[in-house]
Amino acid sequence: MCRALCARPVTGMWAMSEIRNYTLNFGPQHPAAHGVLRLVLELDGEVVERADPHIGLLHRGTEKLAESCTWTQFLPYTDRLDYVSIMTNEHAYCLAVEKLLGIEVPERGQYIRVMFDEIARILSHLMLLGTHAFDIGAMTMILYTFRERECIYDMYEAVAGARMHVAYYRPGGVYRDLPDSMPKYKPSRFKSERQVAELNKSEAREGSLLDFIEDFTNRFPKCCDDYETLLTDNRIWKQRTVGIGVVSPERALALGFTGAMLRATGIAWDLRKKQPYEVYDRLDFDIPVGKNGDCYDRYLCRVAEMRQSNEIIRQCIKWLREHPGGPVITEDCKVAPPKREKMKSGMEELIHHFKLFSEGIHVPEGEVYAAIEHPKGEFGVYAVSDGANKPYRIKLRSAGFPHLAAMDELARGHMIADVVALMGTVDVVFGDVDR
Repeated sequence: MCRALCARPVTGMWAMSEIRNYTLNFGPQHPAAHGVLRLVLELDGEVVERADPHIGLLHRGTEKLAESCTWTQFLPYTDRLDYVSIMTNEHAYCLAVEKLLGIEVPERGQYIRVMFDEIARILSHLMLLGTHAFDIGAMTMILYTFRERECIYDMYEAVAGARMHVAYYRPGGVYRDLPDSMPKYKPSRFKSERQVAELNKSEAREGSLLDFIEDFTNRFPKCCDDYETLLTDNRIWKQRTVGIGVVSPERALALGFTGAMLRATGIAWDLRKKQPYEVYDRLDFDIPVGKNGDCYDRYLCRVAEMRQSNEIIRQCIKWLREHPGGPVITEDCKVAPPKREKMKSGMEELIHHFKLFSEGIHVPEGEVYAAIEHPKGEFGVYAVSDGANKPYRIKLRSAGFPHLAAMDELARGHMIADVVALMGTVDVVFGDVDR
């Protein structure tokens, strides 16, 4: 019977010799989609002929919601945009509001902002490094990078009381000064007293937040060495990233690339150097650039950026130690609440406090664009005020959106497996894209 079946001539659809194009949905449930992306791939066998990103599955109408919030109430919404690098989103928004108000942030507040900007840059790049390597098959990296991310979340918790959506930056400065002590672990049904004592005995946790951050900066270069030992010369990693998603400098500019996506092509464009804000013009750091504009160079740029961020943080710590005390937020009571002691004892301060929390800030009429060097590229806020206590219009310039828009061009001619490597290197977060 089997012999008879095998001897029959092949007929019907099995006799077709040509290869048909297939359409494949990459995501939104795919772990390498890094969010709710639906990437429709048109394939010729395993080769990508077209990649069509379908976005909007996470859309929350953030820009429209701004019109029904006061200027201060909208600030926590910015945390939810790129939820991997939270404080940098707040920074761009605060800069826009401060430009409209015409106020200046106290020097100590500026140094604290810059320090936490760079902490957020390391936090974001660690997430990229761990998940990108994990997508390609290097499982150890995500365990290493998330170990360091936990230390950074401890810093967030110490300074703002929250580990993720912190709302620490405020128009005019930051919410409060750096605390003199770190939160301690407490016994629970998950941790015994012996385990808690072991966790709390770290010398860094016994000191102030600044001590804890300084201890992290001392340890972090060795962590970067470990990452590079695992990946930089790893032949499998290089086979999966070298020559994948190559973009020329001219094409990168035409596509609107910023951040590491642009710098990997050899263009040294960084807003911290080219259009300095806060105290970046007083700090010493380099702009890492690549040569080939491929996935591998983008990886090298980001590792080098983490090392540079670590040095910037160390410079900020040095300045903050040499200049203890001083205001961290503007003393204009129409913008920031007065100190609690004054509010309890003075009628004028009490009125300011009441008006500020019931009505919010009244921002002068005008329009402004403020941008920062976000971990993923240029993140900008275009704000329009009609003189009321709520924004007339807010438009956000997403750092990741132009990079995702180039996915079709990056993926053409590559294999399906390379799409995973490309999604990792683009470093996209969908709260930012679907704003």
